[in-house]
Amino acid sequence: MIVNYSLEIKACDKLLINSTYLAEPLLKEIYKAALKAGVHPELKISLNGTEKIFYDNASDEQLKYVSPASWCYTENYDAFLHVLAPFDVKELQDVEPVKLQTATAARAELKKTYVKRWAEGSLNWTLCMFPTESAAGECGMSLAEFEEFVYSACHLYQDDPISKWKQVHEQQQHIADYLTGKDNIRYVGPDIDITFSSKERKWINCDGHRNMPDGEIFTSPVEDSVNGNVRFSYPGIYLGKEIEDITLEVKAGEVVKWDAAKGKELLDKIFEIEGARRFGEAAVGTNTGIDKFTKSILFDEKIAGTIHMAVGSAPPITGGKNESAIHWDMIADMHAGQIYADNELIYENGRFII
Repeated sequence: MIVNYSLEIKACDKLLINSTYLAEPLLKEIYKAALKAGVHPELKISLNGTEKIFYDNASDEQLKYVSPASWCYTENYDAFLHVLAPFDVKELQDVEPVKLQTATAARAELKKTYVKRWAEGSLNWTLCMFPTESAAGECGMSLAEFEEFVYSACHLYQDDPISKWKQVHEQQQHIADYLTGKDNIRYVGPDIDITFSSKERKWINCDGHRNMPDGEIFTSPVEDSVNGNVRFSYPGIYLGKEIEDITLEVKAGEVVKWDAAKGKELLDKIFEIEGARRFGEAAVGTNTGIDKFTKSILFDEKIAGTIHMAVGSAPPITGGKNESAIHWDMIADMHAGQIYADNELIYENGRFII
């Protein structure tokens, strides 16, 4: 499913597979499937603790360094597969925020090239999860429970998972087509009343190609159109660190006031990053198989009955123009909320009604 449906790779494509050695059973199967598809797969495997070692010991110059190999992959490979298989999801929680910020900013041009190639159609990518003890423990599950959760969210227990994802595509495409071009979108809910324009922007159907699991539709708000107030009821996770109960006041597209019950200092640092006070994404989660908050954005932004908004860079595929070194999602519950499109009620109590 990953190789033939999600990545949609073709014979002779160059595929880079990024993960840790904890995902070895899955990586071997993906490697085999890629070879059978005529692809040229290459593995890039991380060791336990090396990321923490880097941030603890790297000089400012080393934090800013971007390797030629990274540029080679980004400019020349046809597909990327990122398999999350964390040794320790809290590995970076004690790293100084300024170090994380410096390294992220240094890779802004690399990320820009990556996203541009995706928008142009010359690069495919998929992000998925191989369940590990650390990831399971972070969301309060045993490894067996987390495996069940992950595989269910990916529809792997269906007789034909690919057919199921094609069905998801058809259902969500109807909504994406309806919303594309709408001038005024309004999110209303507990401590939420925020509007934005998606005129001349495209709504994207997330149907298992970019993420596995998937289940959302998203767009990029017109940059100066976002106005109102929003409280994100789920904790925001930034590089493994939690920021709780985030509230934002937005005027003419810019975040002008912000607060958090926990992690305000880190939130302040995030909004120092160029482009981070404007929104790159507004979205609605649709995956009914994801019913728990896991502290992993791969799952949490897809929770049915939620919306999320991301500050920072906008995916060019939507027509968005905001540029930033970060793209950071924040999630709010909408089971008691509504969404209006050009003053028409289209979503109520956690589900679309069109």
